[in-house]
Amino acid sequence: MNVYDFDGTIFYSDCSIGFARWCMARRPKLLATWLPGLVKSLVLYKAEKIPNHLLQRRMFAYLTQIDDFDVQIERYWDKYENRISSWYLAQKRPDDLIISASPACIIGPIAKRLGVNFIASEFDREYGVFVNNLMYAREKARYILDHGFPTIENFYSDSLADTPLALLAEKAHLVTNGAATVTDWPDLDPQTAQTVKRKIDTGWNVHLND
Repeated sequence: MNVYDFDGTIFYSDCSIGFARWCMARRPKLLATWLPGLVKSLVLYKAEKIPNHLLQRRMFAYLTQIDDFDVQIERYWDKYENRISSWYLAQKRPDDLIISASPACIIGPIAKRLGVNFIASEFDREYGVFVNNLMYAREKARYILDHGFPTIENFYSDSLADTPLALLAEKAHLVTNGAATVTDWPDLDPQTAQTVKRKIDTGWNVHLND
């Protein structure tokens, strides 16, 4: 089994942010009802006043305001499915597993189109809350271990925050350059490893140029 992060790994850009922009263009009221709260949460998060899961809850809150979600998400993927990386499509297998912090309601439709399995954060669009843990960093590795998945032959991600899951794989790969370049997962010197651990603990994505 090969396991893949999604945003920035096999998909160029971030689908949660991309779909938020898509919805704002079609629901301008989000500029008043959702965007100010997100900006405030970003400021608080950068000041380390709120944890990552609260920031993500505010980020995904726009989903509660999209009445025709099922229609819009399919239209979004109709337009942006072509952002799936060509290197991934060339090696895709039916037993691939996508694992992502993005909401399952966004990841699910594209995983279905690709014909692969997926794990993602479960976000209740009616109440605006997570119904499981945010599928980020250690939570990805914990989920794989707790649910008895088969051996991970290869793991791919664009973020060093996924180091806990990379350590479970027989081989791990770092994806850079806008989901276009695949290299071996780097060996982290003690100082970098400590920085990665600290950023994981505080919910930050971690890249080599951070």
